[in-house]
Amino acid sequence: MASENVEVEKKYDVGGEAEVPDLAGLPGVARVGEPRVDALQAVYFDTERHALAARGITLRRRTGGADAGWHLKLPPEVSHEAEPASAPQRRRELHAPLGQPDVVPDSLLAHVLVYLRGDEPVPAVRLETRRTTYALYADDGVHLADLADDRVTAHVLGGTVPADEGARTQQWREWELELVHGSPDLFPAAGEVLASAGARPAGHASKLAKALQGSEDAAAGTESAGPGGAGTGGRRPAPEPPRKKGPVSDLLIAYLDAQISEILANDPGVRLEQPETVHDLRSATRRARSALAAYRRLYSAATVRRLRDELKWLGGMLGAPRDAEVMLDRLRGQAAELPPGPASKAAADRLEEELGNTLDTAYRKLQKTLLSERYFRLLDDLEAFRDHPPTRPAGQATARKAAGKLVGKAAKRLQRAARTAKRARRGTQHETALHQVRKDAKRLRHVAESVGPVHGKRARKIVKAAHRQQKILGDFQDSVVARGVLARLAAAPDLNQEVASAFVTLETRQVQLAAEAEAAYWKARKKSRTVLQRGVI
Repeated sequence: MASENVEVEKKYDVGGEAEVPDLAGLPGVARVGEPRVDALQAVYFDTERHALAARGITLRRRTGGADAGWHLKLPPEVSHEAEPASAPQRRRELHAPLGQPDVVPDSLLAHVLVYLRGDEPVPAVRLETRRTTYALYADDGVHLADLADDRVTAHVLGGTVPADEGARTQQWREWELELVHGSPDLFPAAGEVLASAGARPAGHASKLAKALQGSEDAAAGTESAGPGGAGTGGRRPAPEPPRKKGPVSDLLIAYLDAQISEILANDPGVRLEQPETVHDLRSATRRARSALAAYRRLYSAATVRRLRDELKWLGGMLGAPRDAEVMLDRLRGQAAELPPGPASKAAADRLEEELGNTLDTAYRKLQKTLLSERYFRLLDDLEAFRDHPPTRPAGQATARKAAGKLVGKAAKRLQRAARTAKRARRGTQHETALHQVRKDAKRLRHVAESVGPVHGKRARKIVKAAHRQQKILGDFQDSVVARGVLARLAAAPDLNQEVASAFVTLETRQVQLAAEAEAAYWKARKKSRTVLQRGVI
């Protein structure tokens, strides 16, 4: 199991002859500890095209010093607001024990598979660092920060780098000021003192990035690996925020970018079986698909159709374990309300066995899916669409007006579905019609979310109303599905009458819950008539 913390630091380039200044006069710093010298050796792992470096990710195995082991550093989330040059760098850092030299621990590997996309991580750079650390303390003894004076020798290994040893080997010196228990307020004052000693803000985000900058061939390799580039620290700028008078196509690109970020962020959690990550990854997949459907006429039809089909496939793979999990939780709770006795316990055990097996099977299949070439290709295609959208001329229409039409169209679709459900014959036809209403409410919600940057409060009202209808009808659909599961279990030939009767009791409960949910839906629809029926924003 990996441990995790947030690293807050700022790097400085400095000349070889510079003297480390006295930092005891910094605000809040009472004394500086005796310098500690460590010899550090680190091997950084990446693909041959440096796919991790291109995203500002570093994966290394380091020996020497107090924190020997495997380290994975992940970049912060992309921000729409530019940070000032004086701002420290914040990164998630995960640690694992040393283990084997060339075997990345599974607990760390799970976090980068979504970026490796089928390629193997191999040694890319070897660093030898002579580190002198100066600990900064407050007057009450609190360890505020560390200033590390690093003299680095870097060797670029393998990959597409020149054979010339001079291009492979580089030497430099840098200072790193990293918080321990101190406040970020320490950085501005420290920056002034360090600058007076000849330091300047580093032109690289990591030692790996600086090492790879030394080779034009290595930089060219990272350019094709993904957004950013090793030399830039992989900080791909976020799409420009959509403007009311800007092109409507910007709305989809910004929304799609957010969903891609959610997919990448939740992928590791699904692999590590963390709670709610399947739900969150599925939600991002659905949002992306809904938005592509709503904006499809603004882009290449073939490209959008292919992405929607692939997102539907991924949503189905995510839906199987998620639906089984929801159903198990639902029926487990309702089974606990049955009158105590052997029959009730047997029914509860049977539910656990049946739905638990379904959940395990679906989750194993999902894990294989997340390692498949098809999944990785979908991620590549989504990012390619975002970065180089195949926009048609209609995509240049003014965002505010065109977005209102898209929401209005989705609202009309929802109203047609609601009228169809109202007329549908009771039974399967009626249930299917209400399920379609739920899907259309979800699409309207997602479209309204996407136009939020140009329609603000009015869009949020539609999102809220559509979400309420979607949630109520989700409860209705869960009751319908649960009724089918219970009917099948009750009809099993190996059940005695008492256990079968317990299942029938639970099935009858689903009928009641479905009726309550439907009544709540029609009430909610009436209440939101003004907001949703016209969809005018």
